[in-house]
Amino acid sequence: MHSDENAYCRVCGYEPADAPWGADGTEPSWEICPCCGVEFGYEDASAAGVRKYRERWVAAGAPWSDPTTPLDDLELNERLARISPRYLG
Repeated sequence: MHSDENAYCRVCGYEPADAPWGADGTEPSWEICPCCGVEFGYEDASAAGVRKYRERWVAAGAPWSDPTTPLDDLELNERLARISPRYLG
């Protein structure tokens, strides 16, 4: 995992240009993750919410959410490896 866990989406591990929850992990951007479609600060505000969202997303085949954003060329397991253990499980 990257040394700065705040750089990645808590649900899918995607790395957007700006940290989804800010540098300190407390200020959500309210943007939509182009990979999984979660709204930073809403569906990912709790560890339970993150796990529930991820479960539904993976069950749907982990589709790329935003067709206007290029794929990041990572496999799902590579992205998930970036996520802090507190949001896995």
